[in-house]
Amino acid sequence: MPQPANPLDSLIPRQPIPSGLEELFDQLAAELYSLASMLVGEGEESALLVETAIANAEVSACHNLQKARMSSRSVLAAAALELLAQRKPGSLWAPLGLTPASTCIEEDDLTSAGITTEELEKIIAGPERERMRNWLASLPARMRAIFVLRAVAEFSAAETAALMQKHGGAQSGPLSAAWTSEIVREVFRQGLCSLASQLLHASAER
Repeated sequence: MPQPANPLDSLIPRQPIPSGLEELFDQLAAELYSLASMLVGEGEESALLVETAIANAEVSACHNLQKARMSSRSVLAAAALELLAQRKPGSLWAPLGLTPASTCIEEDDLTSAGITTEELEKIIAGPERERMRNWLASLPARMRAIFVLRAVAEFSAAETAALMQKHGGAQSGPLSAAWTSEIVREVFRQGLCSLASQLLHASAER
């Protein structure tokens, strides 16, 4: 049976890569595709988001992987949020009247769910990958976006709030502007609680 085409292959001819940066490009493109697919789903749309991020962030001018990574993540996140807002207007609006919920997570950081960034990366790319993707797909759009931006893209609460305000659906007016660091932290905390429950369930099945 023929193997499905790698959606990242289509990026190579369109994005000239300066000599010596091929390895950086390959690593960054793979990371960005994983991020895009967690935000909007796998396939052509995610590949196009990667292409947009690499082109608009001028990755070819960045010889430092970390600088290229953060610049391209910002561009990709903005484009992904706009795509999600177009798919379902209102899905990324800030929740009105949100009050802190009684959850199993006290803080808004990944370790509160009993997992490190390195462990999350292994889950995303390892045998539990499909389970993780299904869990993300089950989340409300705004919780999924905030979880991925905070836990995977490693944006701060303030950076995430700014992205949601600007790219979460301009037509929402005050509802998109209502995003604050505090609301982002609360939504992320609820997402972390859901993740902790998911990991506990997976552990019980083993």
